[in-house]
Amino acid sequence: MKGFDNRFADFPDYILGITREIWEDRGLGARMKDYYHPEVILRMPEGMSFGAPAATAAAMATLAEFPDRVLLGEDVIWSGSPEVGMMSSHRILSTAAHARDGLFGPATGRRVTYRAIADCFAKANRISDEWQIRDTGAVLRQLGVDVRDWTRARIAGLDPETQPCRPSVDVQGPYSGRGNDNQWGAAFAALLTRIMEAEFSVIPGQYDRAVQAEYPGGQTVHGIPGVDAFWLGLRSAFPSATFKIHHQIGMEEPNMPPRAAIRWSLSGRHDGWGHFGAPTGAEVHVMGMSHAEFGPRGLRREWTLYDETAIWTQILAHQG
Repeated sequence: MKGFDNRFADFPDYILGITREIWEDRGLGARMKDYYHPEVILRMPEGMSFGAPAATAAAMATLAEFPDRVLLGEDVIWSGSPEVGMMSSHRILSTAAHARDGLFGPATGRRVTYRAIADCFAKANRISDEWQIRDTGAVLRQLGVDVRDWTRARIAGLDPETQPCRPSVDVQGPYSGRGNDNQWGAAFAALLTRIMEAEFSVIPGQYDRAVQAEYPGGQTVHGIPGVDAFWLGLRSAFPSATFKIHHQIGMEEPNMPPRAAIRWSLSGRHDGWGHFGAPTGAEVHVMGMSHAEFGPRGLRREWTLYDETAIWTQILAHQG
């Protein structure tokens, strides 16, 4: 790991290690400066932020509201080299109690469990480009809050220059790669592309009949019908939108099944019935991330995230 702290055995160890140091060990000052570039770009569906101080402020706000948050690193799918830079897509399962007032309203004391996926580009021991999706819908539901009502209440206070994140406000950061050419990343990319082309017959053909999938809103489904319902409900809400794959990584390593990570988007009008109700004609950009594990009978486990509140922000703003 040339250029990285020699405490870390490999890149997954670096990603999971600094996550714990920053969040659970409260390394919000010196640790953030050590591991984040001063001009880091962070893109989340709800908005963009620039610079390490902004990232530190966001982390402090989350910890103030959920002080006992534990971040369990489920997987790190990565590519690159220390010399040119390393790119990871890591999946985190967080548990926490809503102990204090904050972004999610007055403290409820309720415990929440939710996932996030983040793509991070790191070189010379520092992250300089990041894309992250948090399952905000899962948090709100566990707190007993209606997703649309919460979103509607926040619209007036958003900064249209950076919120929500969309192509017109995005900027080019230091990372311009597309991942790697591993066969499992290519296979997952081809599968999602066919689904987004409304070729839903590919789902029973390429998913394991006993597939387990984790979807936005904290939803867990088992079997082909649940996978079909999720992807059909998303695509039918935006039937004319353009699907694009921005990044793909495939991996094969000892003691693990073949895995893949895809970052993708849907951009276009909300012109159909689906997961987001009656069509409104709103222009919407959906930022999505998906992880997959493959087995002898096809895709056996999938994790896909988008932020429902960022999508509802665009729909409700269009409605005035």
